[in-house]
Amino acid sequence: MGERGEVGTQGKPASQGGLGSVFAFPNPVNEYAARITAGLVVLLAAVTLLTGFGWGLAVIAAGFWLRVLFGPRISPLALLSVRVLAPRLGRVKLVPGPPKRFAQGIGAAMSTAAAVLLAAGLAPAAWILLAVLIVAASLEAFAGFCLGCAIFGLLQRRGLVPEDVCEACNNIPLSQM
Repeated sequence: MGERGEVGTQGKPASQGGLGSVFAFPNPVNEYAARITAGLVVLLAAVTLLTGFGWGLAVIAAGFWLRVLFGPRISPLALLSVRVLAPRLGRVKLVPGPPKRFAQGIGAAMSTAAAVLLAAGLAPAAWILLAVLIVAASLEAFAGFCLGCAIFGLLQRRGLVPEDVCEACNNIPLSQM
């Protein structure tokens, strides 16, 4: 197994060396850790929106990109969730990793777009996009519904995401994503 018992893609242990292990994303993922990370994103995004602090958008976007590229190993929010907060819950619910990584990618795209819009002087559009991100992250954090995971499942059912990307995702009900 990889660092801290992380499992690589397709349920196989993450490789110990090479470039692939640097960009590995755990599979499966602890649902509770993912929900805690989403809650922390909601908190950071809400503070950014309420204060109008534009650098908050850059911090949010950087966090999403770190999670997409490196999993929870480098992102401060993910590290706090995975190593400190989730273990205190004492519960683990494992879910497939690829849909969670896809959801992080959507968050990265949205937060980066919001930061670019703000830098371009289009603050209202940036704040609207951040508000949409808050809604999506709130669904994950407080209701356990991962909107990005649902989109991943829809794309997989339509054949736009190959089945072998996430074999475990083929029979997961929408309510578990």
